[in-house]
Amino acid sequence: MFNKVILMGRLVADPELRQTPSNISVCRFRIAVDRGYSSNNGERQADFISIVAWRQSAEFVSRFFSKGKMIIVEGSLRNADYTDANGVKHYAMEVQADRVSFGESKSASAGGSSYQQGGSGNFQQPSYQQSEPMASQSANESVQIGDLGDFEEILSDGDVPF
Repeated sequence: MFNKVILMGRLVADPELRQTPSNISVCRFRIAVDRGYSSNNGERQADFISIVAWRQSAEFVSRFFSKGKMIIVEGSLRNADYTDANGVKHYAMEVQADRVSFGESKSASAGGSSYQQGGSGNFQQPSYQQSEPMASQSANESVQIGDLGDFEEILSDGDVPF
């Protein structure tokens, strides 16, 4: 089975950071995600999606994001059903964030809401992943390709061999 959600949208309010009784950080926030089409009268439509982030991801969102900022969220869809004080059962869904990252460059976010549909954000900015980070090469290390003397250029007549 597969449960993967990837969203890019703007926070509709400042994120709310709280601590559980066992001192684990949890952050809840909602983002507005534009739909790919407009309504009959030309107005853009959006979905408002609830998201919850835990531990370091929660602290990252709380520290670096605020209302109106673009965010990219990767995670999974979860049931968030509850029963209110009157005994009425409510059904809800939320995204549990596994990874969050900036959806626009620092200069673009400083300029306000200048998002252009179809434009590209700066996706090379730092992000935080919930799980343990993988070992990777540092930026100062160079990749060793090896001796390329054993390879020769293959001249082609342009025909595909299959």
